[in-house]
Amino acid sequence: MLPTMPHDERERFLADLHVGVLGVTDTRGSRAPLLVPVWYHYEPGGEVVVQTGRETIKAQLLRAAGRFSLCVQDENRPYRYVSVEGPVTSVTDPVDPVLREAMARRYLDPEEARAYLTATSDQLKDDITFRMRPQHWRTANFAAFAAEFAEDGKSG
Repeated sequence: MLPTMPHDERERFLADLHVGVLGVTDTRGSRAPLLVPVWYHYEPGGEVVVQTGRETIKAQLLRAAGRFSLCVQDENRPYRYVSVEGPVTSVTDPVDPVLREAMARRYLDPEEARAYLTATSDQLKDDITFRMRPQHWRTANFAAFAAEFAEDGKSG
């Protein structure tokens, strides 16, 4: 059994800065789910927020499925991840400019964020926002597992 994270730890981990991998059922025939890296926003106890172009495959599939998953990880040892899945609770069309700016500032340093927002200003009319309420959580924190191995190595 994987070592899981307690509730408050998983909430903080999801709220930390990570690139998420969004997963949504691909209803276009017999395809595997669509998995794409995304910027996202989350505050403990809140909803997962992602933005995408209104006419993208991702947006079409999110509308059709009405739910999605998001997985975030820390690739540094000891490895950790949080995966959440739940229903889309709202779609904002067009994207809120304040939220779009906050997302850019979350992922980019101030100068890069300013340049990015200027270069992609047309996305203000083309992007939409999806919000998801996490219902199902999967987590792993291998810190305790790694500590156990370290102790076994010392005693051997």
